Amino acid sequence: MAKLLTPRVIRRGFEIFVLGSLIAFAGLLLYSNDLDAFLASLGHIHWIWILAGAGLASLDWIGGGLRLWVVARQIHPRPPVLGMILAGGMSAWGAYVTPMQSGAGPMMVYTQRRYGVPVPVALAATLMTFIATVVFFAIAGPLAIVLGAGEALGHHGDVLGLTLYDLFLGSLGVFGGLGVLLVLIIVFPRLARDLLHRLTTTLGRRSVRLASRLEAVRYGIDQAHASVKAFNTPRGWLSLLWAVVLSAPSHANKLLAGYVSLRAVGIHANFVDVLLLQTLIMFLLYFAPTPGGSGLAEILSAAVMALYVPRELTAVYTLIWRLIQSYFTIAFGAVVFSHWVRSGLMGIEQEPLRPPGL
Repeated sequence: MAKLLTPRVIRRGFEIFVLGSLIAFAGLLLYSNDLDAFLASLGHIHWIWILAGAGLASLDWIGGGLRLWVVARQIHPRPPVLGMILAGGMSAWGAYVTPMQSGAGPMMVYTQRRYGVPVPVALAATLMTFIATVVFFAIAGPLAIVLGAGEALGHHGDVLGLTLYDLFLGSLGVFGGLGVLLVLIIVFPRLARDLLHRLTTTLGRRSVRLASRLEAVRYGIDQAHASVKAFNTPRGWLSLLWAVVLSAPSHANKLLAGYVSLRAVGIHANFVDVLLLQTLIMFLLYFAPTPGGSGLAEILSAAVMALYVPRELTAVYTLIWRLIQSYFTIAFGAVVFSHWVRSGLMGIEQEPLRPPGL
């Protein structure tokens, strides 16, 4: 298993996540300056919306897993649905307990490997889900703008002279450019492979020891190249299209957490404007340096959602938002990972611990 995902590293990431969240939440309580109002607000929560939030959190697993299954079956015979659902959820879990979401991809690959998917194939499937995510936002964002969504955001916020709407457009442009680059990798996979080969060759000339390790990397690049080529076909593009569509439910908890949390504390707001705000928050937190954006996420969410959330409700709103956005998945993922630790972790090069069909 990669050093990034050792139990010790993950435990430390989880501890940092909890500590950062607690500090930020304490700051929000001080900001609200009314502990009695916070305690009173707990008694007025609409619990039916908390239940809806728990259902949204499950889409980290179900939505992400089905999306992964759609692309994996293009390059691997009969990938196990259960294994793909676990890979989708554990990928989200790995993102929440590591800085800059760095554990998401390795955890997705590792979980697929446990269920019999070869590493190069798992890498290609993971790349395709990332491409699907980028393409989804590159399409959905402009479509929402064309339909007139988010115009109200142009009147709010002043960050270096930019409104929240300007920040949304800027972050959308970054994802759009990245989407074009990733699609080019599918259309011209040989060019991408040759560039990676040149990079590994250049690095290998500097160290004999490194060169021997990079030989295995080059072999993996060749296998991943063959897998990516499989998507540059009508059937492959169709599977990628389905993955783009399934990106909506796979990210539903992050995109809808704000609206559901508002309803849970009794606040009504424009659904689409809140959706765009949550998209902006997700973009800005994508490369957060703390595990799960702990500390930063709470402060950023409170600042952006101050458009709708009064000061006295900020703490309880943020707590519910975090439950839906990450806490539920972190709790369930910790149970799964603890079971793996007890039953025995496997090296990424080992044979799977479970039959692929299970």
